[in-house]
Amino acid sequence: MTFEQLAIFVAVAEREHLTQAAEAIRLTPSAVSASIKNLEAFYGVELFHRVGRGIELTEIGRTFLTEAKATLARVRSAELMLSELGGLQRGKLSIYASQTIASYWLPPILMRFHLDYPGVDLDLTIGNTRTAAEAVIKGEAELGFVEGEFDAPTLSSRVVDTDALVIVVAPDHEWAGGRPLSVNDLVADTSWVMREKGSGTRSEFENSVAKLGRSPGELKVALVLPSNEAVLSAVRSGRCAAAISRAAAGIYLHEGHLAKAAFDLPIRNFRLLRHKERHASKAAATLEAMSTAALLAVRI
Repeated sequence: MTFEQLAIFVAVAEREHLTQAAEAIRLTPSAVSASIKNLEAFYGVELFHRVGRGIELTEIGRTFLTEAKATLARVRSAELMLSELGGLQRGKLSIYASQTIASYWLPPILMRFHLDYPGVDLDLTIGNTRTAAEAVIKGEAELGFVEGEFDAPTLSSRVVDTDALVIVVAPDHEWAGGRPLSVNDLVADTSWVMREKGSGTRSEFENSVAKLGRSPGELKVALVLPSNEAVLSAVRSGRCAAAISRAAAGIYLHEGHLAKAAFDLPIRNFRLLRHKERHASKAAATLEAMSTAALLAVRI
């Protein structure tokens, strides 16, 4: 088999959709289909169930996916090592970032890197704190940017910036008037719209509630949504509250679509993660330096 066949298989397996995979890797659907069929025929296995017009991974396919992704991660590591010989004239840097960082903090730094090193492709994947850390552990990304704390013995972590969480409500919510709130109010007075489990925003908020003596399980959660934008839209439309990054909520607060409740949450850290035992490419080291320089500039 070839590395291209592995990459095609992983793209299809992750999406379980042939056309979407073809678009993602810039091949025709017929070429993607032929590659999968050749792989199955050569090894005498069925990697996918053909169900109606759709496809699903077989058990063999699921088992093979883990090994295929690990193999491609090792290939990327070899490519990154060789790209150093070109003095950042070309290469690729894979980055995984949690949603708040990817949407509001990281783009100016990535643009600065691109302007300095246009030959290096930046591959950014957006998830949450947990998935970003897991991507770095597995070698699917060389750098991860996450919110708050993440304890993993194989990862090194450094603070690159800070962020404020705020509690926001609709303008007609009873908390919009600025009445000072206690932690008891948070668990008794209203329902909440929350990010998903694994989100740094959610874990930081729940940790703050716990440190103030109440269990996060006491919070009345009305909705769990997968993005900051969805959370903000839900809060604007209902009678719930949400804890969210000030960077995400800023324009809504400025325009009066949301109000900030009078309850201060601790400042949290934005952190850069990388694997302790893997070689750090020159591109990764350069982006790391740019990231920490942003924090130093703020402090100065």
